[in-house]
Amino acid sequence: MYLLYALFTAFVVAAVTGLGLLLYCSPKPRKPTEQEGYYVDKTKQKHKLPSILDDASVRLSCIVPAFDETKRLPVMLEETVGHLESRQKSDPKFTYEIIIVDDGSRDNTVELALDLAKKYNKVDLRVLALEKNRGKGGAVTQGMLAARGQICLMVDADGATKFSDLDALEAKLMKSEENGYGIAVGSRAHLVSTDAVVQRSFIRNFLMRGFHQLVYILGIRGIEDTQCGFKLFTRKAAQLIFPNMHVERWIFDIECLVIAQAHRIPIVEVPVTWHEIDGSKVNLMRDSIQMALDLLTIRLNFLLGFWKVDSIKKQKSQ
Repeated sequence: MYLLYALFTAFVVAAVTGLGLLLYCSPKPRKPTEQEGYYVDKTKQKHKLPSILDDASVRLSCIVPAFDETKRLPVMLEETVGHLESRQKSDPKFTYEIIIVDDGSRDNTVELALDLAKKYNKVDLRVLALEKNRGKGGAVTQGMLAARGQICLMVDADGATKFSDLDALEAKLMKSEENGYGIAVGSRAHLVSTDAVVQRSFIRNFLMRGFHQLVYILGIRGIEDTQCGFKLFTRKAAQLIFPNMHVERWIFDIECLVIAQAHRIPIVEVPVTWHEIDGSKVNLMRDSIQMALDLLTIRLNFLLGFWKVDSIKKQKSQ
């Protein structure tokens, strides 16, 4: 009897300790500062941010998270604007905006972004400067929360993905969406046997395969590449997902997909043209360990009901 009591006590203590650690370690996104409620455009004037919960007023929103991107952003933006302007010439009804979200950069990324807004003066280019670094996921989320597009694209500032692949994502998204909900995920899975991946270091490929296996074990099924920084959301999907986000670091893509799958949002995976670009901010060992911990945290919080997803209707009523 004493042994059973001791085992029960040990179990209760371990469970309470585990839950305490989970709650303590779980991400707690900070509220935006007053300054972060505004964006700046080519006039360098501050304007109040719109809300993702409002009705759409342009066809496409491109959200570009940027942290110390003075070298790579100009190249990426040239390709992006070139493609979008070409599309607008062939379809005058096509409208778009580009939202560059500076994630507390230590260099002059904000100033560069504003110079680029002036350079591309016919483009609706908005700069949202975060006062404190949040992480890539936090920057994407803040940009999505201010998007005006019928469809909303998250795209990395490094230009690793060929921007014209957007057309393929959009076509697949329109075919698969249901009741206004849908996500098209850019995928590099078809490149696994090519030089783009094979020539990476052994440790990088080992960690990549381990990560994919962990994602599968923790319940993200049917998506071979969860981490490509090229994802397209219908407005309804973005309205449901991004106001309910918790994770702000690299693994935020997983939380997006967990929410989407839990609410049966159609997800299609679309092969994209991709090549590795120098200047990655990822620390292989440190960030791989953190991503594994974040994966477990996401799954446990949703499984135990600590994280809940408010409906769009409830969000609008708050």
